[in-house]
Amino acid sequence: MKAGIHPSYQKTTITCACGAVYNVGSTKANIRVDVCAACHPVFTGTQKILDAAGRVEKFKKKYGL
Repeated sequence: MKAGIHPSYQKTTITCACGAVYNVGSTKANIRVDVCAACHPVFTGTQKILDAAGRVEKFKKKYGL
């Protein structure tokens, strides 16, 4: 590798919105994420149901359809 052209690789922490903390190596320091393996529905087996009917009603009301 050429000297001086690569970013420095350092120990850092990844913090999720759910509170989970992971210690990894990265070129960035103190990364914050919204979802991780501890809270993502694919990994936890839970599902959030969206109110699609409410969105359609809101759209129709807003645009007078």
